[in-house]
Amino acid sequence: MSKILKLKKGFDIKLVGKAKLELANFSPAQTFAIKPTDFVGLQRPKVLVNEGDTVKAGTPILIDKSLDQVIYAAPVSGEIIEIKRGDKRKLLEIKILADKTITHLSSGKTDLATLDRVTFAAKLAASGTWPNIIQRPFGIVANPADTPKAIFVSAFDTHPLAPDFGFTLQGEERAFQAGMDALAKLTSGKVHLNVDGSKPVPAVFAGVKNAQTNQFSGPHPAGNVGVQIHHLDPINKGEIVWTVNPTGVVQIGKFILEGIYDASKIIAVTGSEVTKAAYVKTYVGACVSTFVKGNLNSGHVRVISGNVLTGEKIAMEDSLGFYHNQITVIPEGDYFEFLGWAKPTTKLSFHRALGLFSFLTPNKEVVLDSNCRGEERAFVQTGVFEAVTPMDILPVYLLKAIMAEDFDEMEELGIYEVVEEDLALCEFVDVSKHPVQEWVRKGIELIQYS
Repeated sequence: MSKILKLKKGFDIKLVGKAKLELANFSPAQTFAIKPTDFVGLQRPKVLVNEGDTVKAGTPILIDKSLDQVIYAAPVSGEIIEIKRGDKRKLLEIKILADKTITHLSSGKTDLATLDRVTFAAKLAASGTWPNIIQRPFGIVANPADTPKAIFVSAFDTHPLAPDFGFTLQGEERAFQAGMDALAKLTSGKVHLNVDGSKPVPAVFAGVKNAQTNQFSGPHPAGNVGVQIHHLDPINKGEIVWTVNPTGVVQIGKFILEGIYDASKIIAVTGSEVTKAAYVKTYVGACVSTFVKGNLNSGHVRVISGNVLTGEKIAMEDSLGFYHNQITVIPEGDYFEFLGWAKPTTKLSFHRALGLFSFLTPNKEVVLDSNCRGEERAFVQTGVFEAVTPMDILPVYLLKAIMAEDFDEMEELGIYEVVEEDLALCEFVDVSKHPVQEWVRKGIELIQYS
């Protein structure tokens, strides 16, 4: 039965620079890259191509030796121009110079009715679309051999300046339904489609079959799939659920309908420092300079692949992350501020004592830079972590259990239910300036590899 949930805990960070609901005419990106660091848990990457090779979209270019049935495929057709390595020959990225016209490797349409689950999972794992399926706990690429108790799709994003999936996926109703049908084939339980209960349901998500549609409303992180799992079907020790973002569902659906790996996506170019905040159609792993250079209000900026809470700081010539659907550009905050956090200010803050009157205008869009306004200090318990975490866990005690490497405490306090994004707001409101998301990943890895 569908559920309606209204969450009260959380905090919306309203920034200047939200993308207008229109497609911009940026020049198309010429280079694209696949980065092993985008895929959490990919431990032993093996490159399947050489520099100078010609590939089609969907050509296998990378595998993980520890999960070699899952293929990481080229998002576009073209020439492999660089296999970049770092210290100790660590693989950093595989870069492709794209053809002007993208051609695809085709494996033929898929008839779900004629395939059993094992055969279908193996075919999907070899398609290039499988890395869109993420396992909880741990937040890693799912193993096709596993059968999750449920699959969750969050159809809305509440992160700052997040894209509107109703706009980016308009016209993809058929592919989205095919993707949901495919997900239903992979689980013995339910497929949950979670929509924004505070707005009309977009056409692409309306009337979807083979899924239970639930409504969530409230401040961020109401759109986080981890929060939704917690309220619908919590994860206990030994259980597995899978998650897929809406763009990934469409990619899976297109593989079912057309037999190709179509890595095209519409992303949002956002932030206070871009002249033109709009949407643009591109492909997974696009070089972001095409959308940022010549589109800036100032020269001293921070470019982020993703959003300001969980995204990755990148250089102008770097590529869009595999799972990211937006680029954010904000002012760089590498300056010293006299009196720091103690300076009277009207800047946005969750703490009324620090933000003074900013709480009187909660809907006002503000410009924030990357300055932390303070250094790491003693871990002060202020109660704010619990106020921005709409889950029945104790984030402060969980983080302290991680710091102490207390495995039993971590399990009892909910380590199986969270990944970095679920506690990212704690990092934003933390007066002690601690790397909360790094701690969460450390705790996950301690449990995962113990």
